[in-house]
Amino acid sequence: MRSNMLESMGIFVQVVELRSFTKAADTLQLHRPAVSKSIQQLEDDLGVKLLHRTTRSLSVTAEGDEIYQRAKTLLSDVNEMMASVSPTQPPRGRLRIDAPLALTHTILVPSLSEFRALYPQIEVVLTASDRLTDLISEGIDCVIRLGELADSSFISRRVGNVRMATCAAPSYLEKYGIPMTPDDLIHHKAINFFSEHSREVMEWKFAMNGEVISRNPGSNMLVNNSDVLLSCGLAGLGMLHALQTMLKPHIQSGTLREVLVDYATITKPVSILFPDRRYLSPKVRVFIDWFSDVFERKSQS
Repeated sequence: MRSNMLESMGIFVQVVELRSFTKAADTLQLHRPAVSKSIQQLEDDLGVKLLHRTTRSLSVTAEGDEIYQRAKTLLSDVNEMMASVSPTQPPRGRLRIDAPLALTHTILVPSLSEFRALYPQIEVVLTASDRLTDLISEGIDCVIRLGELADSSFISRRVGNVRMATCAAPSYLEKYGIPMTPDDLIHHKAINFFSEHSREVMEWKFAMNGEVISRNPGSNMLVNNSDVLLSCGLAGLGMLHALQTMLKPHIQSGTLREVLVDYATITKPVSILFPDRRYLSPKVRVFIDWFSDVFERKSQS
């Protein structure tokens, strides 16, 4: 594509967004006749009318609106590409992240102000869920995952591990008693977490006599959302086995009580996945490095 075509598209985008040739000229520090000439040349090159112009108003044609949307995306991609090879330009653009709910609440969101201060030109689009996200079809730049990863065509970076904890509301323990060993869990009711993708119920794993054991308490409820899991536990509906970082504030406040503290739980790995591309945009690269550092600091605190 010719450089003057890109320049004309940039001028056209400014005219559309400001709804004024004069304001666009002022913003771009150009003479108004140069802006008019550029738009006319773009219309001639494309063979369509982009704008309806009168002495008092300016509106975009249907074809002009389509060109505007595509031109804005194209210019954003070009600017991002140029920034990736220019050490003088800070990372910028829209960064789409997906993360599990528990890590979003306890690690990511509490630290995001730091990321925004470091990279003010990056717009964060955050989705939080406990489902398996398709990076490509959903347009996600990178995703934070819990647990062991299945083989995929994506690149993964392990950032650390999170500890699990077993607990219940005091009202539940008063009614059903306190389990003293993992084997006692068979006599209790659990709020179990299941994967929406695989429908598998998460196992409760402990270190016992030098071995890793799995215990599956009788299921009182099955949920596929960690926020709901926590709410059910706080309501005394059953015991739960979840991320210690999510349960810690409630254990400290007394609304939940940790049990089986003499039996180490098996940690879950935390990883970041991103598409396997030769070109990794600066915004993704700096986020991965930043989150890895934040996670390490949070894990040591």
